[in-house]
Amino acid sequence: MQMDCPTEEALLRKKLGTMVGVVGMEFNLMQRVLTVTHAPQLIEPILAAIRSLGFTPEMASDTSAHAEPTPEPAKPWWPLALAGAAAMGSEVVHWVGLPTWIAAVLALVAVLACGITTYKKGWIAIRNGNLNINALMSIAVTGALLLGQWPEAAMVMVLFTIAELIEAKSLDRARHAIRGLMQLAPERATVLQDNGAWLEVAARSVAVNARVRIKPGERIALDGKILSGRSTVNQAPITGESLPVDKVEGDAVFAGTINESGSFEYRVTAAADNSTLARIIHAVEAAQGARAPTQRFVDRFAQIYTPVVFAMALAVAVLPPLLLDTDWFTWIYKALVLLVIACPCALVISTPVTIVSGLAAAARHGILVKGGVYLEEGRKLKWLALDKTGTLTHGKPAQTDFCVLNDWNELDVRSLAASLASRSDHPVSRALAEAAQRDGIALRDVTAFEALPGRGTRGIIDGKLYHLGNHHLIHEQGRCSDELETRLSALEEQGKTVILLTDEQSVHGLFAVADTVKDSSRQAIAELHALGIKTVMLTGDNSHTAKAIAAQVGIDEARGDLLPEDKLKAIESMVGKEGAVGMVGDGINDAPALARSDIGFAMGAAGTGTAIETADVALMDDDLRKLPRFIRLSRDTHALLIQNIVLALGIKAVFLVLTLTGSGTMWMAVFADVGASLLVVGNGLRLLRK
Repeated sequence: MQMDCPTEEALLRKKLGTMVGVVGMEFNLMQRVLTVTHAPQLIEPILAAIRSLGFTPEMASDTSAHAEPTPEPAKPWWPLALAGAAAMGSEVVHWVGLPTWIAAVLALVAVLACGITTYKKGWIAIRNGNLNINALMSIAVTGALLLGQWPEAAMVMVLFTIAELIEAKSLDRARHAIRGLMQLAPERATVLQDNGAWLEVAARSVAVNARVRIKPGERIALDGKILSGRSTVNQAPITGESLPVDKVEGDAVFAGTINESGSFEYRVTAAADNSTLARIIHAVEAAQGARAPTQRFVDRFAQIYTPVVFAMALAVAVLPPLLLDTDWFTWIYKALVLLVIACPCALVISTPVTIVSGLAAAARHGILVKGGVYLEEGRKLKWLALDKTGTLTHGKPAQTDFCVLNDWNELDVRSLAASLASRSDHPVSRALAEAAQRDGIALRDVTAFEALPGRGTRGIIDGKLYHLGNHHLIHEQGRCSDELETRLSALEEQGKTVILLTDEQSVHGLFAVADTVKDSSRQAIAELHALGIKTVMLTGDNSHTAKAIAAQVGIDEARGDLLPEDKLKAIESMVGKEGAVGMVGDGINDAPALARSDIGFAMGAAGTGTAIETADVALMDDDLRKLPRFIRLSRDTHALLIQNIVLALGIKAVFLVLTLTGSGTMWMAVFADVGASLLVVGNGLRLLRK
């Protein structure tokens, strides 16, 4: 719990990095987790080494999944209050001209009351050859005391301690942005027991296939499938959907979502630690540990920055008095001020805070980003390739057109066709039957029903034989006129499947069925174009259908008749030529193309463990509008990262110049260092409001 910022990371890295048998280290500052890869016999020596640095290590296996480590006890407030009062008193004594020893005593009281922890950490850092902020602050305050700058030494230590507290609180807010996800799922669930009674038990103890009851207004504790009852469920915590979703028997429900109106019972399909919510949390936490490109750059820069400024401070303290025969006191004081601004804390902490805030903001909108690298790289996308079925379209045929071809009654034609269609399990027949059911069309009794593979169906209704079939069947029957052929060709060029109702004399009705485009797809493509991103559709459907759907949605380019390996080749031909390429898909057949693209987006990942674990970015529902939202968030994240780097380095540069020209003071340098840290943390947290 003491691993708060890069100061501690550098200390741990240097200490453990020198141990023989330690192969690697991974730091997740935001979750305070250190993963060490090492020889088996080194567990105790590693823990001892960590303790020697003043930390209290807790093994991950000693805490339950996703649980916070044991927090340190709250520190009493009175020492800091006493230190503040003593520092102010020292300032007043110095200002009114009272004896110097009074100012000195008050200053020492202030430093001892709030600075012991800083001195301890500083000594540990110096002993281990590490110039972190605690070491630099300890040297600076000690130097000020030796120079007789009593009020300034006291005020610097008090301001630094207060600023450390504020910075810790700000970082906790970024941590809790992810931890808040864990509180979505209730800790208890009402489960059916072997004796037929319902009992409230801990959700973690509920086994897969157990039967759970949910009341109106309750949060759902575990993933499952509804066995009885119906309701509307607010799935926003998982999918980011703004509207509640109707749920009936057989539908999936997810842990952390909110049951609104009805009551139902469901069968548990995943244990608490393997629910969709748990996998989201695990993925986001893992993403925090992976360094984004900007973060890697900043870390490398910081390793050079501090030694350079420290060397500059030594030069400032020694060279002018020796070479120019000037006052030692003045130049040593300037060197101490430089030491205060030598720590790159603000610069280094700005990147993980910003990245974590972006990851948390995305998760709140049902966008699971698998690492800071993808959050940063999303802004570079120039092309997005999209699968058709289930991505741009609903993936389910629906009736789109109907007309009567003679003077028959419209209701009779629909009733006859629906009666035949309802006896078939073919997707096209089901689309006709569902449309008739939706419109309240009555069905008739069918006898001698027969399926005609590849052509349609036939059966006797009211003593008369009827056929319901495709273009091929009409040709076989010799009933396809030039006028009808023209109509059929026009519909087929739009990517629709045409079905016709005939009796033994003529054709009476024409129906067209197509996989319909989602309303959200059109808006998403328009938003992507507004962001300057070009789109291409890759589908296994025929070219006519591909072009028709692309025209409806507004996609720039359509490629049809593609096998999975063809989609992969299409992506390979685009990668590296015109900027970053993203691939959006929802099926196993899209996996090779998803893997080859610069960023792979998996659609409808809620409840799909494979998609959550393998995609670079998982969209938790089927709404393509999350794509432009992700790209805007990526651009905002990059902008804030640049702002934070400029802020941190700019403030340091200003105070460097002020110090060298004699205008900078030590307490001003503390304000600069800590103020910069607070500014970049606050700026990074703005992403949580996106």
